[in-house]
Amino acid sequence: MTHKQLTYLGPEGTFTHQAAIEAGNLLTEQYGIDTPELVAAPDAPAIMTSVQSGESWGVIAWENNVEGYVMPNLDALIDAHDAAGLARVGVDISFNAFVTRGASRDIDGLTVSAHSHGLAQCKRFIADHHLKPTPASSNAAACRDLQPGGVALGPRICGDLYGLDLVEERVDDFDGAHTDFLVIAPRDDVMAYSSRAREREFETVITFIPLATGPGVVANLLDVLRDCGLNMTSLISRPIKGHDGTYSFIITLDAAPWEPRFRDMLVEVAEHGDWAKTIAVYPRRERPNPPVDSWMLPEGGIRLDSSKLESDWQSEQRARRELLW
Repeated sequence: MTHKQLTYLGPEGTFTHQAAIEAGNLLTEQYGIDTPELVAAPDAPAIMTSVQSGESWGVIAWENNVEGYVMPNLDALIDAHDAAGLARVGVDISFNAFVTRGASRDIDGLTVSAHSHGLAQCKRFIADHHLKPTPASSNAAACRDLQPGGVALGPRICGDLYGLDLVEERVDDFDGAHTDFLVIAPRDDVMAYSSRAREREFETVITFIPLATGPGVVANLLDVLRDCGLNMTSLISRPIKGHDGTYSFIITLDAAPWEPRFRDMLVEVAEHGDWAKTIAVYPRRERPNPPVDSWMLPEGGIRLDSSKLESDWQSEQRARRELLW
């Protein structure tokens, strides 16, 4: 890490800033790296540019347990010519609502500003107060740039940093919201530093693009993973922009790229003529495996019970409605 810098989405007080602080400690623990200097960037593309130019490493938001993957950052990492993830750090997410110092706490009908993911996580509060959402480049930027007659949503620390008055605490829709961030670095750095910690268990995020499209493409890919003994913990797809019917598939595996079973998989994928690119490799996290309780389920849908369907006319009719038989 040439300049011992870690670039994050600024300004001070963003969740990414908090993640960068945590990441500095994690890099020391996992890779023996001295605590880096934290440098704010105006947006995620600036972070990516800094990393790919070799000026610094970076921290980007990666996955949220309410809104899912941060798609612009995922797409940017897939497209990056010289960047990959080497550490993953989590931050608990909670939003407070702020107004400018001395402003009225009667906020109904005002404009509210936050990062687009922040707005998505506070829909109930926004609806209850009939607020007009306006996206900002970051939650902290929304707080820093807040003007009289507006509302900003952001981390608790932003109130003190930017001299704002608190309207309401914890205005997010879901308790327990959590975002994971990736530390990204030039690919040579990722290879060099991950090689120092190979006694650990790793996760790998890899992107595949089948060059042939049509029925069975994903099934064939999953067959390769299974036959090589690889455990998949996540699978999503992204469109190849501007080309109907073409997709990249992003898969997270409980394995490292240097393991023989992983290499066997890559050889077979290559023999199929498909494209592959590892976009992150980091020490494996402890993950809970909780059951899905009935209260978590969305509206509608059914839990199929064949014995009930055969004996209960009402259950059969409901199944037909929910499954569109």
